[in-house]
Amino acid sequence: MTTQNDQMAKLKLYGLKKEDPQYQIKYADIEKEKKRKTAQYIGEGSIFFLLIGAGAIFVYRAVNRELRLGREQQNFMMAITHELKTPIAVSRLNLETLQLRKLDDNQQQRLIQNTLQETNRLNALCNNMLVSSQIEAGGYRVTKEEINISELVQQCLNDFTTRFPQRKFQSQILKESFVTGDVMLLQIAINNLVDNAIKYSPREKLITVEVLQKEPNIEIIVKDNGPGVSAIEKEKIFQKFYRAGNEATKLAKGTGLGLYLTKKIVSAHRGKISIKDNSPTGCIFIIELKQVV
Repeated sequence: MTTQNDQMAKLKLYGLKKEDPQYQIKYADIEKEKKRKTAQYIGEGSIFFLLIGAGAIFVYRAVNRELRLGREQQNFMMAITHELKTPIAVSRLNLETLQLRKLDDNQQQRLIQNTLQETNRLNALCNNMLVSSQIEAGGYRVTKEEINISELVQQCLNDFTTRFPQRKFQSQILKESFVTGDVMLLQIAINNLVDNAIKYSPREKLITVEVLQKEPNIEIIVKDNGPGVSAIEKEKIFQKFYRAGNEATKLAKGTGLGLYLTKKIVSAHRGKISIKDNSPTGCIFIIELKQVV
């Protein structure tokens, strides 16, 4: 376009006559018009290239986001397949053993207890998947009722103590603390945090569950002594399908839905969830819910 503009200016200049009294004025006007159009073409070209660049960046980010989502969904499907098949296979093996072999009472109770643990795990996994999809689709209505959160947390802890007798639990639960919310959803959120602590903590390490008062809120705190979470991962840990840690810690069971769903549940109750470092190692998860006075 600038070449064409130069040629047009040259033609106009060629048509001028030097003996014309208006020669200098016409010459200046042609040069001025040439510069104006050159600046116009440069401006239009710059805007065009900027739009192309912005479009290319947008397409790149969109494609990259879709590829990342595809990888996350693929990893989730692999994890969920493993998570579903494992408790089914273990339960089946235990039942077949009970059916085919004569065992003493202690052996029978151990197999039955192990089977119950696996079915509870399977039930929790199904609940996470169903509730997560319902909340995202807007198909789940959060009920609002007064809940004794101290009692609910104690019930959850008692259940884990029964299911995992080899683990070390410690509690500090304030008596008679009340919040408004959905019993089932809050139970899922608490169970997810305790289950997460069990997954990522060595068997001999202590897991602490607390219910404390911090006006005007009630805090539900779960502490573990696992490998901990890096500062970068703290920003991602509540994302859907995300699983923290290196390859060694990712060998722990999980689908990447637990913490994501927990945050969704806490947000639905207009509360907050946060994570900070435990000392000397591990994580502290804190749920803050408004107290009913």
